[in-house]
Amino acid sequence: MVAEKGSSEIDVWSSLSSMSADVIARAAFGTSYEEGKRLFKLQDQHVIITFQVLRSVTNYIPGWRYIPTKMNRKMIKVEREIREIVKNLIGKRKESLKKGKYEYKDDLLGIMLESNEKEIEEHGSGMTMDDIIEECKLFHLAGEDTTAALLTWTMLLLSQYQDWQTKAREEVFNHFGKDKSPDFESINHLKIVAMIINETLRFYPPVTSLSRMIHQNTKLDKLPLLKGKEFSLPTILVHRDPDLWGSDANEFNPGRFAQGVSNAAKVPGSFFPFGGGPRVCIGQNFALVEAKLVLAKILQRFSFQLSPSYVHAPRCLVSLEPQFGTPLILHKI
Repeated sequence: MVAEKGSSEIDVWSSLSSMSADVIARAAFGTSYEEGKRLFKLQDQHVIITFQVLRSVTNYIPGWRYIPTKMNRKMIKVEREIREIVKNLIGKRKESLKKGKYEYKDDLLGIMLESNEKEIEEHGSGMTMDDIIEECKLFHLAGEDTTAALLTWTMLLLSQYQDWQTKAREEVFNHFGKDKSPDFESINHLKIVAMIINETLRFYPPVTSLSRMIHQNTKLDKLPLLKGKEFSLPTILVHRDPDLWGSDANEFNPGRFAQGVSNAAKVPGSFFPFGGGPRVCIGQNFALVEAKLVLAKILQRFSFQLSPSYVHAPRCLVSLEPQFGTPLILHKI
């Protein structure tokens, strides 16, 4: 897309979404983006429809979702097609296993099927087909948009703060040069890249709030938390609170993470882009490794700056994403 010694304007949100979808397709199902293209488009449609329904006044009318309105019919149709695609994908894998064409793969679907088969053999019960379908849908949905959003916001910020882009590129060159591909082991030594990614997660957390159900009456300081109520943690507000992060809370400063995550804020526990505790996001390490690898490869090959056509309009669907894309001007190094 970029000439050998030239430059080009590219919507990195679109490109990184396709890349992230391909990665998650291979990791979750052992397929490629092209093979799962229809599923990805349907998932995107489903998210948009769901948020339209949730923001509608009719959402507060009991039983409204069961009335055959145009929106409800469309949602049911999309849901049905998503389930059918995933069900067929699972069915093909099971059929191939029965015929002995190959053993379980090291992807999420293969691991789940193998584990489920052992559970049924040993205990007589396991996950149903519906359970497996829902797990596959969730892993794909959570893994595609959030990582693409993280990388997009990172590139946007590095376009605005060229000094940090230069520092990150110099670090990548010091470890890999211009030609050596970054690998899983070596990326853990990229301290500046890690600082930049953490600051991006603080500035633009892919998930802007977390909700938890309270299972027993308790207190948070003097605040009573009652059983059965939902407790919401506004990640994006906590991440920009000057009382927790200092007077520069609304400034991009990766240096605050120089001494690690635990020392970045005034109050420990103020940084939770992936949640925390026993319910922390299971894809956290997967997302961070993917983000570091991709960013390192981009920095090796391109410098980039913000396009004049960029319109800053973050919106939150599954993740915090740029509503009108993220056009950047990439220059071949």
